[in-house]
Amino acid sequence: MGRAAEDISRRPRAGTGLLVALGAAFSFGMSGAWARGLIDAGWTPGAAVTARIWVAALILLVPTILALRGRWRLLRCNAGMIAAYGLLAVTATQLFYFQAVAVMDVGVALLIEYTAPVAVVLWLWVRRGERPTGRSILGAVLAFVGLVLMLDVLTGARVDGGGILWALGAMVGAATYFVLSARQDTGLPPLALAGSGLLLGALGLTTAGLVGVLPMRWTFDDISYRLAGVADVAVPWFVPVLAIGLLATALAYVLGIASTRMLGSRLASFVALAEVIAAMLFGWLLLGQLPAPVQLVGGALVLVGVVIVKLGEPSPESLPAPEGRTGPDVEPASAA
Repeated sequence: MGRAAEDISRRPRAGTGLLVALGAAFSFGMSGAWARGLIDAGWTPGAAVTARIWVAALILLVPTILALRGRWRLLRCNAGMIAAYGLLAVTATQLFYFQAVAVMDVGVALLIEYTAPVAVVLWLWVRRGERPTGRSILGAVLAFVGLVLMLDVLTGARVDGGGILWALGAMVGAATYFVLSARQDTGLPPLALAGSGLLLGALGLTTAGLVGVLPMRWTFDDISYRLAGVADVAVPWFVPVLAIGLLATALAYVLGIASTRMLGSRLASFVALAEVIAAMLFGWLLLGQLPAPVQLVGGALVLVGVVIVKLGEPSPESLPAPEGRTGPDVEPASAA
């Protein structure tokens, strides 16, 4: 089935899609602050992210079964896409990112991973002939400059060749997430894709831990947080584990897939840059980490860049005709 116009065929829902995408970005953005508390208490990053994915997969297990309504053949027909989603968009993104930060500064690794929107734009251009507009390019440049300022990578950041390769792998995984999430011709409800992909991702991360690729260590001590920098609070270990699994993963992935289907992979990937802004906000709320003025400027540039990318979205008439279709109003095929 041709999908050349899928990214913009849902424009009437663009407003709702933007709100849902921002909700996904802020859900994803709170993960770092919750995880930092676990890591400071003695958890390894690998243990924290594996617990995160397992909690989300188990939370979405029953909703996934209900969303499928007995249509198990949807899983069989889309087994390849689910495998790519679980192993690339979930497992590889997390695993490669942690491998990168083990040998280089976190800010540089994040900056490379967050070039995923550029990879999405290039993929749509090469694969579907959707050439970015001048506004889209300008917005991408402004957003990238904003990321550089927000992540503070210009002040003596540590760079490693192997780390760059690992971070590029994480970027490919993140780009895969947006490209696969945007597909509407599979018949898979967003809940089913998120639930099955996260379950496969949890199995992949667990395997990486068992073979020693991903160090695993955890503790059941209370976890300390500093609320808004003024009040120290200790909570049982399962509170941040449940929060990061339910809010920052299960909810985030479902909202992310739904919004990407509304907005298309290109625009959704740029809106997702708001995750960095959310991370700074929750870093202040839960850890008392105040952003520097230059980071606030960077956040403003990211938002301006996203707005310009939205304004630069191509019109339906500018896209090449999709194969096997006569117009953008044709409903996506369903395997139901």
